[in-house]
Amino acid sequence: MVLPLVKLGSLAFRTLSKPIAARLKHNAGIHPKFRGFIIGLAQANHRFTTNMQRRLYGRATDIHIRPLNEEKAIQAAADLLGELFVFSVAGAAIIYEVQRSARAEARKEEIRRQEIEARKKRIEELANEVQMMKQRINEIERRQYERRGLSSLRGFTTAAQPQAAASAAAAAQPTAAAA
Repeated sequence: MVLPLVKLGSLAFRTLSKPIAARLKHNAGIHPKFRGFIIGLAQANHRFTTNMQRRLYGRATDIHIRPLNEEKAIQAAADLLGELFVFSVAGAAIIYEVQRSARAEARKEEIRRQEIEARKKRIEELANEVQMMKQRINEIERRQYERRGLSSLRGFTTAAQPQAAASAAAAAQPTAAAA
């Protein structure tokens, strides 16, 4: 939901920047100091683009390039400034989008890292709990073994008593039979 709104906002911002660029172009031709600056900028841009075109077509670049007249220079510079402004706004919007995406990805990565840490901690807790249970089982088995050992000793004495009583009863019977 947020991503389409951000993209729509950046598109609207770029669209709104075009009239600002047009206003900038208009004002560029009016102010004398700015006018002198942009004429020089336009002439430098004209020389650069002409040399690039000549190189592209394989022609000589060491020739004199005729400068633009003042009106064409102002118009070319104003167009260049307008395009630079629109490009700057679009570039800023792209940089903002990239940074926003990077922050979102960093948040996701942090959440993943925290989940992994929580899982590791839980595994460690479970391993400790298993170890404690093993110790308790061993203790219970040891106690059970000890009880069995003691009860067998008790059973031995208890078992000997009925045998002794049976022997005594058997010994008493022949006396009763003899009598």
